Amino acid sequence: MMLKTPILIVNFKTYSHSTGENALKLAKICDEIAKKTGKSIAVAVLPEDINTISKQISIPVLAQHVDGIEYGSHTGHVLPESIKNHGAVGSLLNHSEDQYRFRDLKKATMRMKETGMISVICAASPRMSKKVAMLNPEFVAVELSELIGGDVSVSTAKPKIISKTVKIVKRKSPNTVVLCGAGVNSFDDVKKALELGAQGVLVASAIVKSENPKKVIEEMVGAF
Repeated sequence: MMLKTPILIVNFKTYSHSTGENALKLAKICDEIAKKTGKSIAVAVLPEDINTISKQISIPVLAQHVDGIEYGSHTGHVLPESIKNHGAVGSLLNHSEDQYRFRDLKKATMRMKETGMISVICAASPRMSKKVAMLNPEFVAVELSELIGGDVSVSTAKPKIISKTVKIVKRKSPNTVVLCGAGVNSFDDVKKALELGAQGVLVASAIVKSENPKKVIEEMVGAF
């Protein structure tokens, strides 16, 4: 299953607001809005929540992490086949809170391709985006670590980062989709990111920690 663009990917992280029963509640809100508006929304959840959520919603479910391993003796790692069997269509990779060594990122991306799943690789700079694009992932999400969880988006603070990343990535991997992450909080942030060439956004705390996540999601997809 390919994720349609423009897209909003909601990263649930490990907040109490978005794990276990709360994860299912938030996923259902995302699903409801996607059905009502026809907009493309996906959710990235903890491995242990994938099975429950994927069975009760129709929008794509991603894992937040996967390892570049095969079946075998890899205690404590996340096996690509496992998340796929539980209903995930792909995974985030290399988030600023979960960065890989490049060789490990390469292995994980290769394993995702082998299992027919989607890689959404995060990159903290245009330079890293260039390296990541060489792996030909389906998505690259540009996110400056200092802006993650904050009130200022990269599309506002450093808009040239997005447009530059789009050019770099498309030059190396024309079919890779560029997303904007880090500090995306509003309709205006999403609209600006799209104007700069991104084809969607990766959002976490602005939605997950909101007192009214439904309202925030509706506002953001309204920019599509």
